[in-house]
Amino acid sequence: MSVWLVLTAIALTATSGLPGLLCPRETRAFERLCTALLTLGAACAAASSVGALARRGGAALSAPWPVPGGHLAVEVDALAAVFVLQIAVLTALGAWYGLGYWPQRERAANGRKLRAFYGVVTAGMLLLTVARSAVLFLVGWESMALAAFVLVSTEDERPEVREVGYLYLLSTRFATLCLFAMFALLGAASGTLDLRGWGAAMASPARDAIFALGLCGFGLKAGVMPLHVWLPGAHANAPSHVSAVMSGVLIKTGVYGLVRLTAACAAPPPWWGYALVALGVLSAVLGVGFALAQHDLKRLLAYHSVENIGIILLGLGVAVLGRSTGHPALVALGLAGALLHVWNHGLFKALLFLSAGAVLYATGTRELDRLGGLWRAMPRTGLAFLVGSVAICGLPPLNGLVSELLVYLGLFRLGSGGRGPWLAGALAAPALALAGALALACFVKVFGVVFLGSPRSSAAEGAREAGPLLLLPMALLAGGCAVVGLGAPLLAPALDAAVRAWAPEVSAPTLARVAPLGPVSAASAALLAALAFAAALLGPLIRAAPRAQGTWDCGYAAPTARMQYTASSFAELLVGLFAWALRPTEQLPSLQGPFPTRASYHSHVPDAVLDRVLRPVFELIYRVFESLRPIHRGSIHLYILYILGTLVALLFWR
Repeated sequence: MSVWLVLTAIALTATSGLPGLLCPRETRAFERLCTALLTLGAACAAASSVGALARRGGAALSAPWPVPGGHLAVEVDALAAVFVLQIAVLTALGAWYGLGYWPQRERAANGRKLRAFYGVVTAGMLLLTVARSAVLFLVGWESMALAAFVLVSTEDERPEVREVGYLYLLSTRFATLCLFAMFALLGAASGTLDLRGWGAAMASPARDAIFALGLCGFGLKAGVMPLHVWLPGAHANAPSHVSAVMSGVLIKTGVYGLVRLTAACAAPPPWWGYALVALGVLSAVLGVGFALAQHDLKRLLAYHSVENIGIILLGLGVAVLGRSTGHPALVALGLAGALLHVWNHGLFKALLFLSAGAVLYATGTRELDRLGGLWRAMPRTGLAFLVGSVAICGLPPLNGLVSELLVYLGLFRLGSGGRGPWLAGALAAPALALAGALALACFVKVFGVVFLGSPRSSAAEGAREAGPLLLLPMALLAGGCAVVGLGAPLLAPALDAAVRAWAPEVSAPTLARVAPLGPVSAASAALLAALAFAAALLGPLIRAAPRAQGTWDCGYAAPTARMQYTASSFAELLVGLFAWALRPTEQLPSLQGPFPTRASYHSHVPDAVLDRVLRPVFELIYRVFESLRPIHRGSIHLYILYILGTLVALLFWR
């Protein structure tokens, strides 16, 4: 039953945008019909995944398929169900948010296109997650990748959007080439393109090459540092509900590929785990470091996706090391922490992107230094962003604490073993703590600059609260963050089932035996109750307090919004500490004389890989080819002469 439900979900979501393409742009009924069809498909997918997790077993379907090397094989096991459930929930909420954020009547040029390809992206993600044939997996992968290119390029009339769209397309083409090579090696080593036959290939000499290709291809999609080059620009320039889906679930398809690939190897070499832990540390620390230096709200959130992918890789690396060294507790803690953080990151990052979208919708800008004081005008949006900020920082009583705690416990066990890969845990645990501290500083900056203080521009002064279609998905996501944080023990059986599906040969202990989920959730509930009691006690006193008194203004008779901390000034110290990696550039003001003229200060942190390495290389290649342009005269006689000269040179060379 689970298989037929997920196949129905794929069909419904893939075709959900068709009614909108066949109706006038101004018609609201058809865009609501499109959203209803996608929601129905998402409900089928969610029911399928819940059934698979409750059964703690998989449901499979196999049928002949007239495609060379392929067969129609799908399966919904516990591992797939973890990702299917998240895809279903977040895409459905994003679709309803889009009704208010990107209505067709206001977006006549691209509203119908966006809604149609949004459904195709959802169907592609569902298909690749349940596919058990390499050919079927690539069909889902390519459907998702190409439809996402259309979504990223929604506002293709803007040059910067076209640039990030082409960069995304180039990156996803390279990732697909890596996967083609990986599947070719898997097929050659195992004699089959059935993903359930990967085990034979993982015992062959090609095992390490297969993992390296998979790490590159899946890592590019996941946005692992330094393969993240497409991610910040794409998330910043896509419509906000698309950004929420891309960050919340689309990049997790890369994580799913790595989870499925490592699951096939019963005895992975330790260097696989070391590589995952090292990339996790790099992504977590530098991801949040680059986020601290950003002035664009959505670009800042995009770099935090890199950080959280790093946390997921840390958990997966611990599980791989536990499997390779025969430590079942490491397998349970590492993989459960990684999979739970997949869920948690989807919830709070989608919440943050939707909240940022509401800010952008109300003010028309993503620039932090043009915002400020929005709490008065947008208190519900501000509260939603605050919940997402607390969750992403791993603070109680919300969900980020629970998954990061599991990863911490895995790293502590890894680092205190006294043998084997102890150094990886001993170094990675402090790095994860550093990333958490920097994330807290970053979101203190963001929340203070965007929602507190005084408005810094007329756009912020004229902001109004978001409408119900925008607020309802945010409220549900905020509730999800609280439910997971307070009810983590209820999720333990599902995570145990996923761990058993990943490593069936390992007698991994249940989470209840190795992690204090019950006490943590109880402490979170007590903290939440204390906060609610304090709010009920202090709320009336605050509202009754007189508001007419002025405050000491340090001698300024008329303070202005320019006298506040900016995003740059708040993060200056921390950005300076990471200057060796961030390499910020500054445009300093020139102040001369006792009455200097108006001046400005500007700082910018270019991406270390894209702007410092790849862009100069591409520009050099472009200049080389431009220098060869004069030889293209359009004369057939000249081209024949080139060919003749080349043949003569080859004859002499031989």
